[in-house]
Amino acid sequence: MIKLKKKKILLLPGDGIGPEVTDEVKKIINWFNDKKSLGFETDEELVGGCSYDKHGTPITDEVFYKALESGVIMLGAVGGPKWESVEFDKKPERALLKLRKELKLFANLRPAICFKQLVDASTLKPEIISGLDIMIVRELTGGVYFGEPRGIKPIENGERKGVNTHTYTSSEIVRVARIAFDLARKRSNKVISCEKSNVMEAGQLWKEEVQALHDKDYKDVNLDHMLADNCAMQLVRNPKQFDVILTDNLFGDMLSDEASMLTGSLGLLPSASLGAKNKDGDMRAMYEPIHGSAPDIAGKGIANPIASVLSFAMALRYSLDLDKEAEVLEKAVQDVLNDGLRTKDILSEGMKEVSTSQMGDAIISKLQ
Repeated sequence: MIKLKKKKILLLPGDGIGPEVTDEVKKIINWFNDKKSLGFETDEELVGGCSYDKHGTPITDEVFYKALESGVIMLGAVGGPKWESVEFDKKPERALLKLRKELKLFANLRPAICFKQLVDASTLKPEIISGLDIMIVRELTGGVYFGEPRGIKPIENGERKGVNTHTYTSSEIVRVARIAFDLARKRSNKVISCEKSNVMEAGQLWKEEVQALHDKDYKDVNLDHMLADNCAMQLVRNPKQFDVILTDNLFGDMLSDEASMLTGSLGLLPSASLGAKNKDGDMRAMYEPIHGSAPDIAGKGIANPIASVLSFAMALRYSLDLDKEAEVLEKAVQDVLNDGLRTKDILSEGMKEVSTSQMGDAIISKLQ
């Protein structure tokens, strides 16, 4: 059994804008080490397309071993058009799926928060979006992305058949539902569980298991069930009805991206992928911005690092038990926005445009 080094942070910048936004996180980690003597130990490795270019694989065994012993993994982004023609099992995204699956990171937490300074950046009316604060809890290691059988095979008449299997067990559903209920108790005490129980047996099982867990251990939490397609509609119709959304891997992928755009920019929102706690109370976890590699703006110095910075704030809170430091970092981001500093993706009239590195420096100045 590989022992977890709680204060070891593995940086995996990846592709596209990943290295640029990760650089700003490095500066903040160094600030906490220098000013607060927190003793973080960092290491940096290749993952994704850049790893494929150098090693012929999206993640090497050496890097995977480092991930196994790291208390925190900070991922930038992986993938891009450059690797579209690479064989399927060597694509950059396979590294991400391997880390999630092999590290047993079964719960993905994606907050969708509308900063009051950026209400006008959303495509929805201010009265619809102002004050939005949703937490989406997505099951991450089951469902159609990992189910077997899967693949593409030739069939009769010269056609081909693609197969993916959507499958869940009771234990997979219950463990992620516990995360959602526990989070709700610290928020507004409301969970809406989303599936397609009207047409999918796995969805029916999901609904039954979530309800049974609620009735057994979480009667104090308000629970409602909603079909995933209705949830998609309600997110743009009346998003503030939601507090915690619990859903599976496939629907969580879609609904969390939809919710993120309500806030005005993918460049603002972090995520955490969490595993189960061991006997020492420690857990493996990976933190990443949800914006992807954005190859069209890579290397231009205009990427928004806020999502990566807030991902590190989530790491401080969930993996490192440093709630106070997380709050300080989140407040620093708010203070920078209050000062009117904006990267290109959230720029509006009367605000000052800054580069990726300038935004990181501004956040550090607020920390000081």
